[in-house]
Amino acid sequence: MKFVKREYSGIKEILKTREFEAIGVTVDDTDIIANSEGLKIVPAGTVVGGKTKSTLANEDEIVVEKNTQGAVTGAAGAGVDAEGVLLYDVDVTPGPAPASMVIRGNIDLNKITAPCADAQAALKSRVLFIK
Repeated sequence: MKFVKREYSGIKEILKTREFEAIGVTVDDTDIIANSEGLKIVPAGTVVGGKTKSTLANEDEIVVEKNTQGAVTGAAGAGVDAEGVLLYDVDVTPGPAPASMVIRGNIDLNKITAPCADAQAALKSRVLFIK
């Protein structure tokens, strides 16, 4: 078994308010590009949804980024299929990894990459993006 020692500087906080709801999900490692240190990190604040079907209706469904404007429902990366926002950075270097997905709450837009209009619309009744 291989062990890797890493130092972390702290947790990136993306929430604007304390009240939120999150569920456990598994983040896919496919198509994630490694950084300069060779790590595949999916950042906190990434808009995600089920890879092939809704993760809210199918708890075992793996999640992928869903932040593409103008895509058809069911298309890879389609913002219209957004279901939540990753609460913390997720290291998928060794493979798919567990994470927390915010499904209800207020997200600080100053701390994340802005979601596309389709993703914001899909999450509108549950997740607010506030500056």
